[in-house]
Amino acid sequence: MRNPDPAAVGEPATRLLQVLIVQDHPLLASALARVLEGQPDMAVSGVSGSGAAAMESVAQNRPDVVLMDFRLPDVTGPAAARTIKNAHADAAIVFHSADDSETALLDAIDAGATAYLTKEATADQIIEAVRRASQGEVLIPVELFARAIARQRAVVIQKREREQLLAEFTPRELDILHLLAEGLDTTSMSRRLGIAPHTVEWHVRHVIEKLQVHSKLQAVIAAARKGLIEL
Repeated sequence: MRNPDPAAVGEPATRLLQVLIVQDHPLLASALARVLEGQPDMAVSGVSGSGAAAMESVAQNRPDVVLMDFRLPDVTGPAAARTIKNAHADAAIVFHSADDSETALLDAIDAGATAYLTKEATADQIIEAVRRASQGEVLIPVELFARAIARQRAVVIQKREREQLLAEFTPRELDILHLLAEGLDTTSMSRRLGIAPHTVEWHVRHVIEKLQVHSKLQAVIAAARKGLIEL
C-alpha cells in the first residue's frame, strides 16, 4: 500500500493505480498483493476477505480496479460486483477464479466485469489485465458478450411469458396447482380450501384445460416448467 514520495525523486507525485483485492484465502491474497505492489505504477489500496468488507473498502478508498474472487464466503462474486459498480461505477472489475465454466463467465459479464482470469493465470497476465482494465479496456471475447445479451433477452422473454400466463389463472386455480404439487387428493384439497369437492374438481378441470394437458400430474409438471409453481 505504497504512496509515491515526490521528495525522494525530486519530481511531482505520480498517482499510482489503486487496486482492491477481494479474496478470502489469506495466502493467495498475500501473493496477489506482493505481485501488484511490485509494480512501479500500482498500489494495493486494501485486501478484503468478503463482499461486505469489500464494499467498505470501496467506499473508503475508491479503487481503480477490483481484483476479486468469483466465490466469496458471504455473497457471490457477481452479486458483490454489481453492488460495487452501483456504488462506484468507475471501478473496473477483474475476476480471478478457479471456475472456468461458460456459466461463470457469462455471470461475470452480466455483473459488469472487464476481465475474467482463471487461477492458472500467470503473474504477468494478472498485472497486464489489471493495468489494461484500469485503462478502460474490456478483455472478454465479443462472442461471450453476445451470449450474455442473448441470455438476458431470454430471461426477459421468459419473465414476460410467465406474467402473461399467470394472468390467465385465478388465485383459486393457483391454489389448486400448489395443492396438486403437494400430492393432495380432492377430499384433502376440499378440506384445506374450505370448498366442496365438486368445486375442487371444477377448478382442476379448468387448470388442466388452461395448461393443455390431460392429467393432474401433467398439470403439475407443466406448471413447474412454466414457472407457475416450484416443486
